[in-house]
This record gives sequence, structure tokens and C-alpha cells, in this order.
Amino acid sequence: MLNKEEIKKVLLEAVKTGCDFAELYLEDTIDNNITMTSYKVNSINNSNIYGAGLRLLKNDDEVYGYTNDVSLDGLLNLAKELSGFYNYEKIINDFAFNDTYVKQNTIIPKLSIDEDINKKIEYLKSASKGALEYDPIIIQAVANVKEHIQHILVANTNGVFKTDIRNNIRYGITCIAENKNGKQQGHYNYGGNFGLDHYVDFDFYALGQKAAKSAITMLNAPQIKGGIYDVVINNDFGGVIFHEACGHALEASSVARGLSVFTNKLGQKIAADCVTAIDDGTIPNEWGSLNIDDEGHATQKNVLIENGILKSYMVDFKNARIMNLEPTGSGRRQSYRFKPTSRMTNTYIANGKYTFDEIIKNTKYGLFAKELGGGSVNPATGEYNFAVNEGYLIEDGKITTPVRGATLIGKGNETLLNIDMVGNNQTFGYGMCGSSSGSIPACVGQPTIRVKNMTVGGNGGK
Repeated sequence: MLNKEEIKKVLLEAVKTGCDFAELYLEDTIDNNITMTSYKVNSINNSNIYGAGLRLLKNDDEVYGYTNDVSLDGLLNLAKELSGFYNYEKIINDFAFNDTYVKQNTIIPKLSIDEDINKKIEYLKSASKGALEYDPIIIQAVANVKEHIQHILVANTNGVFKTDIRNNIRYGITCIAENKNGKQQGHYNYGGNFGLDHYVDFDFYALGQKAAKSAITMLNAPQIKGGIYDVVINNDFGGVIFHEACGHALEASSVARGLSVFTNKLGQKIAADCVTAIDDGTIPNEWGSLNIDDEGHATQKNVLIENGILKSYMVDFKNARIMNLEPTGSGRRQSYRFKPTSRMTNTYIANGKYTFDEIIKNTKYGLFAKELGGGSVNPATGEYNFAVNEGYLIEDGKITTPVRGATLIGKGNETLLNIDMVGNNQTFGYGMCGSSSGSIPACVGQPTIRVKNMTVGGNGGK
């Protein structure tokens, strides 16, 4: 690893031709994945990503390059190459690194990669056992653990010199049920930015049982009939609706270019009064949490929507210049191969006043979307569609028949206005979010919510 003086030398080389900002991002990351199929470990994969990315800015004109050669000579050569894209009078002659303290929201006493592999495998066995013992019609269980241990250093000509360590670890179980009706799968996972010690009291057997129950329930469920429903979306991963349909449209990468339905709407009403939405990268040890973002800014709790009013966007350094706003600790990237841009961390709808039972009881007829799956969204229009992995009809204020094949269809800005009940049971789900700066760990979350008059696709009743 280079020392401060050597890193400063690289940055000063980068600004010789007149750019007004240079940033060096150094990374050393280990990825470790273990997969078990029905009690048998069938793959163990390990990789090491090591390199540096260098970014230069002149106003909002950006140049980016990366290399595996992190020697002083290698980085000086990269700096000379990138600076050749500019031909202006030199602006930055010198600068000093500051030592501003950043509060450590997430502390990891022992990295998971340093733990005994046999302990990790025992957890996989327990999840597999839970699924396979639930019912004989579970024909296969695939358990996996994915570890992503990332050491980063960010330094720039604004004086930033910061380091961070992230230990993202996630256990998942997928099982398949089969009978005369065909096959159906169930899946659950749990993860965070913490060490293996966090799982000491976690019930892996119950995780497997939960996945098995979901698979079997949906295997025997009839297809839902498409139509307009009042839809109750469960907590946990139900927050993917907000993340995809609204969250991406609140990222400065879309807003600054006018490619968002929420561009120029700060201070305006964009959601129902009962909706408050937050992106918070400071939650200790949460899946999407960071001590600093990938531009060296301290992460923040950013209130995006408060009682229906748009209060803030998620803003990275480059787009902050364009929008004349301050960065919000939202600059993220998958690795040194990607330049950073505005991204979500832990994004969720905040708790409301209703209990889960009150929301169900007050729904005459509708769909309970217990577990959501994959989907797609257009940030420019907010149009989305999401599969419901596990769903049930609501009739006369009670959850009744399980149904499958449901797809939620709508527009993010309209959905926000149609939320009329927000529960008090907010939890998180754990996923990987893909965008222009790569795939990153991101939490989605919400309490149980009800959306009035939602379009639900389905092939039942034909």
C-alpha cells in the first residue's frame, strides 16, 4: 500500500493539465462463496480483487481509468495518461490531507474470512436440514453463503484520506417442492455487514423450514385472476417496490439529467401523507451500511420523503456539482473498475400507525403479497412490474386462499399516492442492486403497507 506522500504525488500528477479534482480509490477485496446441495458441498470459490481507480473532473467533465498495477510508477503512468484528456491552465498546485474523524457506525471485531470453514458449513447443513425435513415433497435444497470482505482507501485533492472495511456476508436457502402440479421453489436469506459471530443465535433450521413452507404452499395454489385489487404488501423484502419504482428515480444520476419523474420536485407532494421514506447508510452492521461511501464521505440518514413531501435526493459528488447540492454520502461502486455514482444503501418506508392485523381487517377484498420476487422498472417513467412469489387472497378482512402467478403492475409516482395504510412492523430484506456503477449490497425495507386500486396481472379464471 502506498503512503500518503506517494498518493499525494499521484494526485498532483493527475491535475497538472488543469482538471479541478482528482480522486484515487484503492481496493483489496476477497470474495468467498460456498454452495451445498442437499447436504453435499459442491462448490467453494474464492477470488481476490486488487487494484486502483483514478477519477479526474473538470466541472462535470469526467475521466476515469483503473489498473491492477498499484505501484507508484504504475499509478503515476495512469495519472499521466488520464490527464492527457485535459489541456487547461493548472489550477491545483498543492493541497493537504485532513484528518477529519468519521464516526464508525459499523465495527467488525473479526472478519468472517478468518473464521473456521467448518462452522460455515454447519450453518449450511442446518438450513438444508430444515428444508428437507419439512415435508417429503421437498426434493432438493440448495444452501449457500457469500462473503464479500472489502478494504478500501479513498484520497482526493479536496483533502479526503479515508479507509473502510466492509464484511458483507449472506446466507441463503432455496428449496424445490414437486408433485403432480409441477415444481415450485421457495427462497429466504439473511445477511449484513458483520462477522460470522453475528449468526451465533440465528436459527438456520427455521430459515430452511420457512423456505420449504413457501414452496409447498405455492405449489398447490391456484392461479390468480388478473384485475384491480387493493394490495397489502408485506414488510421485509416488500420494500423492493419502493427501492425499484421510486428509489432509483430519487438518485441524482437520474435526477440531474432530467431522466426522473421526480426531477425539480423538491418541496412538492409526491406521496400520500402517511408515507415517510428514508435512505440510511449509518444503521450499525446493516447489509447496506457503510462508514464512508466510495467517495470518502461519511454516510448519512437521508430523509427522502417526509409525510408525502419530497425532501431530498441521494447525491454523489459529481452530480452535486451539477445540481448545486451537497453530497449525501451516497457515492457507491462495485469495485475499482467502476466510477462512483449516486446509489442507495438501506432504503425503506418508515413505520406508520397501524398493526398488521388492522390492515388486513380493514381490507374487504384484495391481495396479500407476502413475498415479492424479481421485476423491472423504467426510472424515467416510474413504470414497473414485480412478481409475487407468495400471495394470498384477502376476503372480508381475512387472509384466505393462497394464489400464485400474480404480477404487480404500476407507476412509482402513482403508487406512492395510493398508499393509504402504513403498518408499524418495519423490517429489511437483503439484495444486490445493479446500476451503472455495478452491483452493490443494498437493503430494501418497509412495514406492511396497503396500496389502493393496484393492477395485478394473472392468468386465473380462464
